[in-house]
Amino acid sequence: MVRIESPSAVNPYLLKIRFKRWGKLWTPGNIRLHTAEKAERLERRDYRIGSALQRFPLPSLVKITATAKRYGFKKRMASSASNGHAFPACFLLECYNPESHDVRLSLTMRAIDERSRMPFQKLIDLTPGFHRIRVPLEEITALIDLRQPFGIDLIPNDEAHETTLYFGLMEFVTELAESKKADEPGKKPDTTGKKIKCVVWDLDNTLWDGVLVEDGPERLQLKPDIAAVIQALDRRGILHSIASKNNSEDALRVIKKFQLDQYFLCPQISWQPKSQGIKAIAQQLNIGMDSILFIDDSKFELEEVKAVCPEVQVLNAEQYRTLPERGECQVPITSESQQRRKLYQVEASRQTVAQSFSNDYMAFLRHCQIQLTVRPMSEENLERVHELTQRTNQMNFSGNRYDREVLRNLLSNPHLDTFVLTCEDRFGSYGVIGFSIVDRREPRMTDLMFSCRIQSKRVEHAFLTWMMRRYIAETGKDFYADYRKTPRNAPSGQVFADLAMEETQNEETQKEETQNRDGVLSLRFPKERQVPDDGVIDIITEDALLVTPA
Repeated sequence: MVRIESPSAVNPYLLKIRFKRWGKLWTPGNIRLHTAEKAERLERRDYRIGSALQRFPLPSLVKITATAKRYGFKKRMASSASNGHAFPACFLLECYNPESHDVRLSLTMRAIDERSRMPFQKLIDLTPGFHRIRVPLEEITALIDLRQPFGIDLIPNDEAHETTLYFGLMEFVTELAESKKADEPGKKPDTTGKKIKCVVWDLDNTLWDGVLVEDGPERLQLKPDIAAVIQALDRRGILHSIASKNNSEDALRVIKKFQLDQYFLCPQISWQPKSQGIKAIAQQLNIGMDSILFIDDSKFELEEVKAVCPEVQVLNAEQYRTLPERGECQVPITSESQQRRKLYQVEASRQTVAQSFSNDYMAFLRHCQIQLTVRPMSEENLERVHELTQRTNQMNFSGNRYDREVLRNLLSNPHLDTFVLTCEDRFGSYGVIGFSIVDRREPRMTDLMFSCRIQSKRVEHAFLTWMMRRYIAETGKDFYADYRKTPRNAPSGQVFADLAMEETQNEETQKEETQNRDGVLSLRFPKERQVPDDGVIDIITEDALLVTPA
């Protein structure tokens, strides 16, 4: 069993396990629930204790005894009956099969004190690649009482030799919408589900009737109303791309003949698996896999994508007409959303120029002549801010989602400053790309979020630098910032370390404070320290209230 750090995953590490024949992974089960942040803290503490115990220079017998006592204590704690009121929604298992063949994995949950009762068992077929298996709680509780002590087995079946598997999350979980976050003051639960940012289309018998390599381009017919569906989603700011097994040049000529070529970004047309094409699209557009919807007429292709990319939503091509009415496609139409595709096309031009700067990325950014405009939120830009708060994940440093009424209430709060950020450079406009809230009484930045379009362009660095200078000069106090760290925003959260912001308490105090504040870290920049500035971004203020103090 080997621990592999994986900070960007839901579970902060993976377990690489090599099973000998008849080997099994076993644990006492328990359905007590913790927040993700608390669970991670407990896991880190347990790991530190175990590592220290192994490294401490003790006699072998003492070390073996201490390890056994620690294991016994952990086992007793895990085996104790759950007395909590909240129940999980399911058991979630993440597993990667690196073998070249299928592995049949048995999941068994069995009551410890009632061996005569029927256990819960599920046979899982692990094809090569990644799998996320969700087992609903009601399937398990139909056979065993999870409030009483029980055990969980994972056993690879029918393996004549050793088998290697990688495990991520193996936990009872509940979905975010069911948690207490939906009950926080000022927030309404999101009941609409995950919103789609990009629809990825197959071509043959999906976008058109017929098969290109068999029927030829002259016999292909565009599906009825499909152009209108694509245009309707495009107006909402939902992007389109292609993952198709075809000859690329021939397929692109047909798409151009149907006058749809301007709608498709980063098309992936080759003879490779479509899951690979979808991964490339997500990377090039810089969006999450869980914001992609894949449409295909082939059940095989849909299942291949689901197996390799379980976060991606899939839809049979027969249902393409339902897209504009689907809940995950219900997003507000704004002037910004209607230009989103063009903004991405301009970004492609930027990347072409960036390649000519070789490894001098900062020189390329200066060549772009990026300008960041800062203005307060108003009724005129409130709708775009609302859209931004609903769509942003990777660069949302608070994790908050605001409905329109909450945003309007912010306008009348005398203690809060709101900032709406727009950005442009020599290639064109990025549109509205950021939103922030500062409580000027401390001063403390309570919210900061950016569109992923400006990620890695130092815009977040420039804005934070501008804010710290402004409030330190205005109040003569240290500047504070709230940061709810998640696996999705951790890479972007490096900006706080880049600007030398520091946690406000020592480690033990910080743990308690973070728990009390629902996982939010409190960061500080001391007033006596010089604010770093790389000078890459020019900042423009268009309101007298936002004039930077000298």
